[in-house]
Amino acid sequence: MYRLLRPGLGRGRGLLRAAGRRGRGCSALVFLVPAGGPRPAVEAPPPGVAPRGPGRGLLPLLAALAWFSSPPAEKEPQPQGAGGAAEPDAADEAEAEIIQLLKRAKLSIMKDEPEEAERILHDALRLAYQNDNKAAITYTYDLMANLAFIQGQLENAEKLFKATMSYLLGGGMKQEDNAIIEISLKLASIYAAQNRQEFALAGYEFCISTLEEKVEREKELAEDVMSVEEKANTRLLLGMCLDACARYLLVSKQPAQAQKMYEKALQISAEIQGERHPQTIVLMSDLATSLDAQGLPDEAYAYVQRASDLARQTQHPELHVVLSNLAAILMHRERYAQAREIFQEALRQAKLKRDEVSIQHIREELAELSKKK
Repeated sequence: MYRLLRPGLGRGRGLLRAAGRRGRGCSALVFLVPAGGPRPAVEAPPPGVAPRGPGRGLLPLLAALAWFSSPPAEKEPQPQGAGGAAEPDAADEAEAEIIQLLKRAKLSIMKDEPEEAERILHDALRLAYQNDNKAAITYTYDLMANLAFIQGQLENAEKLFKATMSYLLGGGMKQEDNAIIEISLKLASIYAAQNRQEFALAGYEFCISTLEEKVEREKELAEDVMSVEEKANTRLLLGMCLDACARYLLVSKQPAQAQKMYEKALQISAEIQGERHPQTIVLMSDLATSLDAQGLPDEAYAYVQRASDLARQTQHPELHVVLSNLAAILMHRERYAQAREIFQEALRQAKLKRDEVSIQHIREELAELSKKK
């Protein structure tokens, strides 16, 4: 009776610079692949593979990780010959060519040209291997993994994320680093979408427990050791993990457990990004849906009403979804006239956004509402 919003918690923040240690009581074997040898056992999929579109049950889970549109594992490789080198050698020229290919690939991804992006990335990967440029290999694998992920090619994405992780670990990165946590979160989402419940839950637990310990430990560090921004980045990454896990629990019909995760994620987002931040509003609305799913419409209403007020004030890009959730909760409170009015407002907003999925959903809700007295 409601829709989860597409989140963006921590988007654009440098979430991968802080280090930490793995949480207790959760095996990382689900995610980690042995680092050894110059090339991982997993090969990149051939270019031109037709994407397999996500199924209906996959969409909320992919939406939960919508902020993973750019590769987190490594900074984009920089030309080694820059900064005063007299004459670039062959390796420098090759690296510059790789960088240009990666930029072209990212532009193709932004332009929604996945086949072209995939072709370019394979060229970049081949050149990176020829020059034994480990940073470029890692960065390219991660871009390829993200591309496969957003296309719904989950098996390919899993292999590529594991290859990326193998190179990161082989390069000396610790299992507890935020970059490893973020890839583990992506893998957990893939397992969730594949209904591999045991692996998915173990993955979310690993990410959350590791980061919770890390946040506590970083509180004691002086600013000259770790900046306020770096500490905030770790907390925002924890919020991302809590949000993703909550979505999986809600889709899995475990709203009480989802509620606890949403409450923690909402607190983090509100404290760091503010109550009026788009992601805080998203989390407020999604927390309301978890309460409503437990048969607690009055408690849910307090959150969704505040979320809708803030969404209107800030012209939230998904105002229509927040309003639809508000209307659904009003319907469950048997405030049918008000629910119809809000649904109609949500429908107008959805049409302005040309969001066909939301338009269909709201029309179905209005049809259900028409059956009420």
